[in-house]
Amino acid sequence: MSVVNWGEVYYSIWLARGQGIAEEKLSEISKLPIDVRAVDLVTAKTAARFKALYKLPYADCFAAALAAGERASIVTGDADFSKIQDEVAILWLPAKDR
Repeated sequence: MSVVNWGEVYYSIWLARGQGIAEEKLSEISKLPIDVRAVDLVTAKTAARFKALYKLPYADCFAAALAAGERASIVTGDADFSKIQDEVAILWLPAKDR
């Protein structure tokens, strides 16, 4: 997970549930086998290219850029990623989980 997406998770939980819950959830997330990656210039450039070409939300572009650079898949139910599935492997969550 890119540090940009980590920040988006924190922000989203804070907005929906408050800072305290956001802190608790990030503490729980930190125990999962998720590697939070810093963003380098190559990843930022790829994210910018994805933004320009596919008009994805900017944070989503960082998830896509990291996945592309690592030759990994994005696990998501977000239909926005369908625009980029020719460049990045997508593992779609079942509709009931979305």
